[in-house]
Amino acid sequence: MLPTIAWRGHSLIMIDQRKLPAQEVYVRCRTYIQVAQAIEKMVVRGAPAIGIAAAYGLVLGALGLRAETGRSLDRDFERIYLRLERTRPTARNLFWALERMRTVYERTRADGLKALRAALLEEAKTIELEDAETNEAIGRNGRALLRDGWTVLTHCNAGALATAAYGTALGIIRAAVAEGKTIRVFADETRPFLQGARLTVWELRRDGIPVVLITDNMAGWFMRRGEINAVVVGADRIARNGDTANKIGTYSLAVLAKENGVPFYVAAPLSTIDLTLPDGGGIPIEERNPDEVRQACGRLLTVPDVEVRNPAFDVTPAAYVTAIVTERGVCRPPFETSLCGR
Repeated sequence: MLPTIAWRGHSLIMIDQRKLPAQEVYVRCRTYIQVAQAIEKMVVRGAPAIGIAAAYGLVLGALGLRAETGRSLDRDFERIYLRLERTRPTARNLFWALERMRTVYERTRADGLKALRAALLEEAKTIELEDAETNEAIGRNGRALLRDGWTVLTHCNAGALATAAYGTALGIIRAAVAEGKTIRVFADETRPFLQGARLTVWELRRDGIPVVLITDNMAGWFMRRGEINAVVVGADRIARNGDTANKIGTYSLAVLAKENGVPFYVAAPLSTIDLTLPDGGGIPIEERNPDEVRQACGRLLTVPDVEVRNPAFDVTPAAYVTAIVTERGVCRPPFETSLCGR
């Protein structure tokens, strides 16, 4: 298996996450338009992976540039940048990665196309490498939160498929297992895109980590029965006060966890934290195609023209978050202090 994202020659190769677990198919993107479409269509997903893909998308866009310097170059770069920027509005890592790439562009734009392309490619590779290292650090920092013999509930997929490697939420679980702890995972389906059922289960089975699949509406019952010891999730954007945007359904799990005395942990790199937002009220929430709810695996589940709401994310208030694990350590409330003092 290749990494989730791999730069090969003058193209970007990504595993098509829509086809898993039935098929392991790879998509080759040769243009920035193809990368943008792959992000929008969920070929690649997960906030860190989206940011990495967008960075390489800018590289592919730069390979198509013709003007050496000047206003024409700026105009063409801006067109590429804006196309990638509007693919997924919620994931902070997308904008963070693109901002890093813009900084490199502005620093090298006067040096000619060859130097510009080389600098952009080097930065994209650096972003990818840093993400893999960051995830391993998150795992090391968070593994002490999980005790030997625990059953951990996770939501959506915050594993290697959502990152450059290792994962954030699943990175903590992997690190705890590597330390010698016996950990069992409850993975909920994560409707409507079934990232938990299709992706998280697939990853954990490949790692030999015991995993039990449940539907989203079973979590509260298992918590009340004492069968879940902790919840660990990823994040797509975290506000300054600790309010956390993650896959739709996360908020419900956080409320259930607090009611049942179960710790609720968020695992995310510092690049996911948006210090420009005082709270989660300003986080944009993406609404996706209604057919994702009307159908499952291409099969109609309901009346074909029924009205549908399909927010891809929700926001969990910081009051429900026990701790946020980053590459710098474990941040606890008040998050305005622990996150901002990073």
